[in-house]
Amino acid sequence: MSTPLTRRHFLATSVALPVGLAGALSLGAAAPTIRTGGPRLKLSLNAFSFLELLNANAKDASQGVDLFKVCDFCAEHGFDGVDVTGYFFPGYPGVPTDDYIYRLKRHAFNLGLGLSGTGVRNDFTTADAAVRAAGVQRVKNWIEVAAKLGAPCVRAFADSQPPFRNWQQASGNATRETVEGWVAEALQECAEHGEKFGVIVAVQNHGDFISTGPEHLSLHRRVNHAWCAPLVDTGKYLTADPYADIALVAPLAVNWQVKETLQSTMTSPRIDLPRLLNVIRQSGYRGYLPIETLRMGRMDYDSFKEIPRMLAELRAAIEATA
Repeated sequence: MSTPLTRRHFLATSVALPVGLAGALSLGAAAPTIRTGGPRLKLSLNAFSFLELLNANAKDASQGVDLFKVCDFCAEHGFDGVDVTGYFFPGYPGVPTDDYIYRLKRHAFNLGLGLSGTGVRNDFTTADAAVRAAGVQRVKNWIEVAAKLGAPCVRAFADSQPPFRNWQQASGNATRETVEGWVAEALQECAEHGEKFGVIVAVQNHGDFISTGPEHLSLHRRVNHAWCAPLVDTGKYLTADPYADIALVAPLAVNWQVKETLQSTMTSPRIDLPRLLNVIRQSGYRGYLPIETLRMGRMDYDSFKEIPRMLAELRAAIEATA
């Protein structure tokens, strides 16, 4: 049986981490989230796994699937929850109508599903203050949508977005310290709004400005707000040992995206799910584990086949590590 990981035990065992990661713990890292009762894991699906089919439905309602059908799929396959990504709501980036929100909420409830989160696109790394401000407002708007849905968190990015290739280009080659300040200031404002509505701002590592565990922790400390915390994307710590980065951030995580491979490409190693589950259990995490499958260039990718396959593997890993 795995045992809950106290802060003292976590710090003591950090000697097993690579020097750079262990050092991140000693530089004023925030305390792990206090949890009682040992780890408890609930399976969720990120709607982004149906990207192409959801986009097809947005163009032609007779094609693909909508969020209601994604909920049906999750219920049929025994998921506990579903992450209803904001991109796939009617009118995004505008907010959906209350009628749509409450119909979706009731549909999920009727199916016995929790709504584990939602998320938006934003760019807080750009030198354009107006774009950053627009991103803040978008996150705030969707915090209010999440509150109506009963979803606990809104996923936000700390990375650049198209048309930029990376945060250096987006920022006009500003220093990392400067850009971290922009991102932290934006997230603080979002978190203050989240506190008013009881919704956590969950900051995802997405392989750009936040591509390592220490970078994730540094930003978390800089934001320093109880209603802003990491979302761990297992496929976007672009380091030699992503499991070490995951272990570093896991005690602070409020949500996850469990990917098929370690760097979200078919050329990177497939994730070792039992190893990942041991890390998650050691952190004492209690909550949803959303999986997200991606095309990753596969011509034969089929959401209806790939998601059940990964779900079965994750279930087996959960049972094997219990």
